[in-house]
Amino acid sequence: MTTAAGSILDPLETRTPDQRAADLAHDLPELIAHAKTRTVAYRESLREIEPASITSREALAELPVTRKSDLISGQRPGQPLGGFSPRPTNRLELVFQSPGPIYEPGSRTGDWWRIGRFLRACGIGPDDIVLNCMSYHLTPAGMMIESAAAKIGATVVPAGTGQSELQARAAACIGVTAYAGTPDFLKVILETGDALGLDLSGIRRAAVGGGALFPSLRDAYAERGILCLQFYGTADLGNVAYESPAMEGLIVDEGVVVEIVTPGTGQPVADGDVGEVVVTTLNRDYPLIRFATGDLSSVLPGMSPCGRTNMRITGWKGRADQTAKVRGMFIRPEQVAQFVDRHPDVIRARLEIGRSGEQDTLDVRVETADGTVDESAVSESVRQIFRVRGRIRAHARGGLPNDGKVIDDRRRYDDG
Repeated sequence: MTTAAGSILDPLETRTPDQRAADLAHDLPELIAHAKTRTVAYRESLREIEPASITSREALAELPVTRKSDLISGQRPGQPLGGFSPRPTNRLELVFQSPGPIYEPGSRTGDWWRIGRFLRACGIGPDDIVLNCMSYHLTPAGMMIESAAAKIGATVVPAGTGQSELQARAAACIGVTAYAGTPDFLKVILETGDALGLDLSGIRRAAVGGGALFPSLRDAYAERGILCLQFYGTADLGNVAYESPAMEGLIVDEGVVVEIVTPGTGQPVADGDVGEVVVTTLNRDYPLIRFATGDLSSVLPGMSPCGRTNMRITGWKGRADQTAKVRGMFIRPEQVAQFVDRHPDVIRARLEIGRSGEQDTLDVRVETADGTVDESAVSESVRQIFRVRGRIRAHARGGLPNDGKVIDDRRRYDDG
């Protein structure tokens, strides 16, 4: 018997607005002081800031925005976290790598990434067996789910990505009741199970992230009796916001402060206006302050009918830059430049991202002098640099659009 969908994990989720504001007025100054005195990166950028004056989400607008480029530029041997963590590397429990490269800390202690609230909102509890299909390779996604499942007492099958037949057989044999992973991989597992004649009807909950949950896919799961909810998080920040069964926007997690700002300026926009998601995490091991995610969203007025009282944001509205996520992996413009540099015959490259059924597609269009390319070598570079596979399409000089785009995301997303 599983936990009722939508169960509250802790009292923080149902605080009154006044209680939450009072707690923030206490926690924010301490966080700013901690970051300013204990980290190399913030010692300089917050030099003129008086921590005691930063007591609310609105007051955060006085502080500079931290960007992923700042995390990368501060890195050097012996300081892979760019000076943003107060702990030396040999005092961290875990270190991960994301494309960039960007290095992030982690911990085996407690629900360090704060995903437990989301799993409980999905109805996952101590009697569940979770097939964890998030990646365990260098990225923290697998550990994010695993530590959250430990928090709520659920059993975990650390499956990782790929090998759908093996995973379907394991899920049927073990009696898996819940799935965690990217939105579309569960469909692959279920269809594989159908083809093999396996009974996967025990899977009743799906906790998904790392990609867009398209309405058609959610509906397909619902037809099989599976409640599928999504969360929005990053390797740097952990959980940022998550759905409850009310499915009215994403509820901001209690361990972060979210602002929606005009891209490139850091200035907050009016509630309801689309802007860039900027997040301050209250995690003292990695106190990122006004961290610009590059994602676009907006504030959804009011409170969720599920009883959780924190601010809500609408679904993912795209990227403030050309960065996109394909099959759970971020692809950035600087990686496209790295790809071009690797092949002297390639003049320009453009990635076109689409959708076929419920799967992401990637076309890698390259421009060369004569319209030919060593497809084997280029395909291997795509796999190594972008960590996904794509179809190679070669064009003669002048064959690519001259519009400044190196990543063209042609998918269509849910307005909610």
